[in-house]
Amino acid sequence: MRSFLAVWVFGLSVSCKAPVASAPVASEAVEAGTLVATAPMARSRAAHTATALADGRVLVAGGMGEMASASAELYDPVSGRFGATGAMGTPRHSHTATVLSDGRVWLAGGYDAAGRYLASAEVFDPATGRFSPMGGLTVARAGHVAVRLGDGRVLVVGGVGEGWSFLASAEVFDPATGRSAATGAMGEARESHVAVRLSGGDVLIVGGHRGRRAEMVVSRSIERYAVATGAFVRAGEMTVRRHKHDAVVLGDGRVLIVGGADERDRAGQYRSAEIFDPRTGRSARTGDLTVARYKLAGTTVRLADGRWLVAGGAARAEVYDARAGVFTGVGGSDDMGGLFSAVARLPDGGVLVTGGYGGGVRPEARAWRYRR
Repeated sequence: MRSFLAVWVFGLSVSCKAPVASAPVASEAVEAGTLVATAPMARSRAAHTATALADGRVLVAGGMGEMASASAELYDPVSGRFGATGAMGTPRHSHTATVLSDGRVWLAGGYDAAGRYLASAEVFDPATGRFSPMGGLTVARAGHVAVRLGDGRVLVVGGVGEGWSFLASAEVFDPATGRSAATGAMGEARESHVAVRLSGGDVLIVGGHRGRRAEMVVSRSIERYAVATGAFVRAGEMTVRRHKHDAVVLGDGRVLIVGGADERDRAGQYRSAEIFDPRTGRSARTGDLTVARYKLAGTTVRLADGRWLVAGGAARAEVYDARAGVFTGVGGSDDMGGLFSAVARLPDGGVLVTGGYGGGVRPEARAWRYRR
């Protein structure tokens, strides 16, 4: 398992920077905004988390450098710099970070510095800048997804656990009691999947894979978690099988699904995107991305004008206009790490993009800021 972790995070990174599309003409760059370098983080990170806090700062926690890190830092959008904050109690990467109803951030699961799967969880309090233990998972897992439900609880789904087992299980963490409890299981075990909460409160689980290497099976299925019953039901299918992709809920309730890859992984990256309609259970292609991208879960952010910035998975960013069904390349930086980076929206409508890796072997400490 130790060697697997090194391969999983770094082994596919050599020469894996996604191809860079031709630079957009000036009018496109101005329309789509610009990505510029900001001050770097204190340490290199990939498979970390970046979480927007209520006061406008961004908590960046954990991730993989030479090994899993317990360190955390805070980005101040006013000064444009990162500053130190308390460290986590446990080093972790490939974990989740969820903002609770009271503004604290709950971090759960992942791998520790020795490559062990974690069931532990902790909470960050922005008022004190400190982490403290808070509950835990019923099953040790990494590469899972977590979504805050309408009632303030947190749904945790899938991932991989002890013995490289692929998990179909799910659980719900209740901040009021500090405890997690098992809920219904998915119809398929999944890692490298994504989850979105629909306007009605239910949660969609989209794509992912199970198995390793020659035994890998990438899914095209979509499941729906019904909050009222605690059960997963099949909701439909994507037009193609995807893992290491991203998904977001559009303003009209449909779900935009972008990028990812098939079983070939880096060699099978997609430029395609599609829109799934939860009301009909059908998915249809939309415009293509300007560049193929994967390993971008959680890096698509809604902008103030209703468009979507796709900031991860490749060396450059782009913007999606749902009304036109068109992706447009962003001007400025085109040398991001991109893979397993982490992003957060800023109070001024901009977006912070942190870390990841690309053409090099190691994660990066660099950070970027998107501006209109």
